[in-house]
Amino acid sequence: MAERTVTIASAHGLHARPASMFVQAVTASGLSVELSKGDKTLNAASILGVISLGIEHGDSVTLRADGDNADSVLDSLAELLTTDHDA
Repeated sequence: MAERTVTIASAHGLHARPASMFVQAVTASGLSVELSKGDKTLNAASILGVISLGIEHGDSVTLRADGDNADSVLDSLAELLTTDHDA
């Protein structure tokens, strides 16, 4: 299983717009991706789940995926999360 830990760059955290962009990218990947913050882990394709984590600017989150191209998918998702979409 591939894994990446990243720090959220968006100035206002993972609110509706960046969360939606992230979830759309997860869905488009075709892989099952897990998102973890602290002791909570959920399906990263769930917009309500992602928003419910209350991910703020500077928080660290972990992404996990298994399957073909998991490393490249996680690299792309990590790039989304480490870009400030509020700038």
